Amino acid sequence: MKRFLVALSTFLLFGCGESDQTRAQQVLPWAETKELVVLVQNGPTALYVNAAGDYAGLEYDLVTQFAQKNNLKVRFLVSSNYTEMLERLKRREAHLAVGGPRDENAGLIYGASYQNVNATLVFSSKTSESTALKALTEGLSTLSTLPQYVGALNKMKLKSPGLTWQVADNGDSESLIEQVSQGKLDFALVDSHAAEVAQNYYPNIATSSQIDSAQQLAWAMPDNDVQLQILIGGFFQQQMADGSMRRLLDRYYGHVNRVDQLDALAYLGRIQSTLPRFKNWFQEAENRTGLDWRLLAALSYQESHWNPEAVSPTGVRGIMMLTNETAERMNVDRTNPYESIIGGAKYIQLLKETLADRAPEPDRTWLALAAYNVGMGHLIDARTLAVRMKKDPNSWADVKSVLPLLRKPEYFSTLKYGYARGGEPVIFVESLQSYYDILARFQPPSKTVLPMPSDSVVVHNPENLQLEINSVLNPMAVEKLAAAW
Repeated sequence: MKRFLVALSTFLLFGCGESDQTRAQQVLPWAETKELVVLVQNGPTALYVNAAGDYAGLEYDLVTQFAQKNNLKVRFLVSSNYTEMLERLKRREAHLAVGGPRDENAGLIYGASYQNVNATLVFSSKTSESTALKALTEGLSTLSTLPQYVGALNKMKLKSPGLTWQVADNGDSESLIEQVSQGKLDFALVDSHAAEVAQNYYPNIATSSQIDSAQQLAWAMPDNDVQLQILIGGFFQQQMADGSMRRLLDRYYGHVNRVDQLDALAYLGRIQSTLPRFKNWFQEAENRTGLDWRLLAALSYQESHWNPEAVSPTGVRGIMMLTNETAERMNVDRTNPYESIIGGAKYIQLLKETLADRAPEPDRTWLALAAYNVGMGHLIDARTLAVRMKKDPNSWADVKSVLPLLRKPEYFSTLKYGYARGGEPVIFVESLQSYYDILARFQPPSKTVLPMPSDSVVVHNPENLQLEINSVLNPMAVEKLAAAW
């Protein structure tokens, strides 16, 4: 009996301890603490550390804006597993889980839908779409899928009994795409927006949208938090009404289809073969101006493909394609690649300083680069036109929507600097953004820059996931991609 009582007391002790621990993990009501605890996955569509060393991502931006509007602090809990995030949310370990699809059967409530995504099949670019679909429907290969697309696959299986798949409960879109790129998986079914972002730096993959499964992204919260649901509904209503949501979507996805696969592969090859000759000079230009050397290198590639002898029909020349007037203004010899790089960097910095009191980053950089291409005068005209059309002249997304109008007489005749081929700077900047994204994936920054600590936003990363934008890929991957192609 004594031994039984000791055992019973031990059981009760450990049982109580586990219960206390469970209660300790539950968050207090956000309305009391004024802190919102948010579960989020790491990755380029949600939260990551960008090339400038700042936290970024569509979900990060949306959550921080929502918190600021409602005078709340934010504590992000970064996770690699969305299914686990939802389970933790049900256990009240957080107030929100963001970045996932609406699931009415999850036992949670959802805020307003803010982005539509579709299932995208990813496979090797050496395989045709018809061959890939045949291999799947006839059961010749197994598909790895995210959990949210199982319903669509069950419907497909009624017509194609040979279809088989395995659910990647612990995976995310980017990790599945990477495994296809490396030949570890034959096929993966992922979110369309993630596939679009990844295609530039995994140019040896191909995609298909033939598997029909539309999803709506929405923030999830415990089923008893109706007050938070109402606040989120009002927030997204305002985001849609004032154009903020459109501008954010453009920031992260507006340029993803600008560079095609062949161009991306050629670029990856020149990163390996040509860039090392000029890399130190781009880094010196960064030291002089504070501009990321990878941005400067991407600009130079966009302008001349890193060819110091490049000349355009309009007379601009050199590795940074400077006009004679700009070269004289910067006091450099534009035919000398070192001086051209330094001069081009100084000129971009000058253009940014012209916009410094108005446009926030990263819009200021993209506006300055548009001016680098089309001239500051025409950029001023475009911003004037944006104001007339009740758009934001400090937003690159809004300015690029009006730049093409500078070629139409009914618009340019009313502006100071007249006619311009306004579509060209849009293509120029969007292509440059893609080249910069690729280079930032494969080349580390010249120095490690950590996100600045904040009193209002904290990011906890208990799994020690790599959040930096260039963490998944490394310079050796360029050579492997070229070889795979």
